[in-house]
Order: sequence, then structure tokens, then C-alpha cells
Amino acid sequence: MGKVKVDAKLTNVFDEEKAREGLIPETEVRSIIKEALVDTGATISQIPKNVAEILGLREWKKVKVTYANGLTEEKPAVKIIIEILGRAANTSAIVEEKGKEILIGQVVLEELDLVVDPKRGIIGPRPESPDMPLIELY
Repeated sequence: MGKVKVDAKLTNVFDEEKAREGLIPETEVRSIIKEALVDTGATISQIPKNVAEILGLREWKKVKVTYANGLTEEKPAVKIIIEILGRAANTSAIVEEKGKEILIGQVVLEELDLVVDPKRGIIGPRPESPDMPLIELY
């Protein structure tokens, strides 16, 4: 089983809202498309600090994170739109000082209703709902 990577469009959520309200033109909405690692072991998505700076994202709140090695730290979180395979989530992401890679966590995968096939190294929509996310409410 290998790593699963996918192109993700990251957008400044506040720019997007301003454009929808007609306060700024669409051309001023800051967004980038970057390759991201799908990390099914991570709850929240993570972006490197330089990506947050490029997008003009400001700290929304501080959160405590625990790494796989047991280390716990306080990190900044930002609001962001993450789009994968034409499906977009208005979500939050952790900003990592030292990180160089964008990580897509379980929250985004659930919200976009995407499933990971680690054997084939691909990600895609659930077969039950290929055209849009199917969110289960119980």
C-alpha cells in the first residue's frame, strides 16, 4: 500500500464570501491548486505556514494537537475552502510551521463523501453517490 495523493484547490474563504457579495471581483479571490497527501489517520487537515501566507489566511483560533509520537502542541487553525474532485468543503485546517506538505484529514473526506483506496492509490466518490456528497444524518 502506498501513499494517496490528490490535487486540492485551497481558497481563502473570506475572499470567496466577499466575491459572492460583489465586494471584490472573482479575480481577487486567493486560491491555489497543490498536490496534497490524503492522511486517513489525521482528523483535521493541515497546511504549511507558507501556503497560509500565500492565501492571506489569518488565525481563527488555537487548538491543541497530538502527533503520532505522543507530543502535544498548541497550533493555529484557519478557515479555508478545500476542493477535491469538484467537491468543496468550508472547513478549518491546522497551520504547521515546519510542514511542507498539505494533508487532507478525515473531516474533509467525510464532508466531501470521498473514499480512499490505498491499494490502488486513489481517492474518489462513494459509489452510492457519484454526483454529489451524500451526508448521513441519524
